Amino acid sequence: MLRFLLIFSLLFSSILYAQPAQVAIIIDDIGYRKSDVQALYLPGNISYAILPHTPYGKRLALQAKAKQNDVILHIPMEAKNGKKLGPGALTTAMNESGIRDSLSDAFAEIPFALGINNHMGSKLTELYQPMAWTMQFLRERNLMFVDSVTTNASQAEEVAISFGVPSLHRHIFLDNKLEHTYIRKQFKQLIRDAKRYQTVVAIAHPHPETVRSLLKLLPLLEQNDIELVSISSLMSQKTVAMNQPLVAEEE
Repeated sequence: MLRFLLIFSLLFSSILYAQPAQVAIIIDDIGYRKSDVQALYLPGNISYAILPHTPYGKRLALQAKAKQNDVILHIPMEAKNGKKLGPGALTTAMNESGIRDSLSDAFAEIPFALGINNHMGSKLTELYQPMAWTMQFLRERNLMFVDSVTTNASQAEEVAISFGVPSLHRHIFLDNKLEHTYIRKQFKQLIRDAKRYQTVVAIAHPHPETVRSLLKLLPLLEQNDIELVSISSLMSQKTVAMNQPLVAEEE
């Protein structure tokens, strides 16, 4: 039995690694501008993070769902710089009830959202207790979490894992500068990272400059044998890998 399990594990691992590298691209900050709809015209398995309670958020979420793209909620979280957060925000002043009520209201508006990622959050994601309350809420509803990593001291993904919440984190931002030269440089880094690490999560935004650049750059993925996948698909791949036994136990 031990020999069989070892052979099966090796075969399964070889199948996983024989697959092309996979990239998930999340478009954040959707909901405030009518022009955000342009991001929905991007081809392939782009995932969309919708800001709660925004003028166009629900409408665009429904359009993305109709195109069979993944939709998650882009939940504002308190930042160190004190920047205005907008509706649906989670802050350090909230207790557990406040966090749960705010998240419940956000999902009541877009109930088909598959989970959340954080908008800002450089202060909140460094704190265990609000993250624990957040992950408890997500676990109860079988929802996922993606850490946008707005601070290197974020505890969010670690807490998510401890609560059994499917989780990933952002590896690269594509459009911190709204210049095609910069976005192209970041996209080429994305390709290099995908070839090296097999799976990568990128975040971009629905700026017209970003959309124009991505329309030109996305075909480079296929040219480099990299698969563009939804965030839920990448999450599933991670779950499968984590559940694979590293060493077979002898009976």
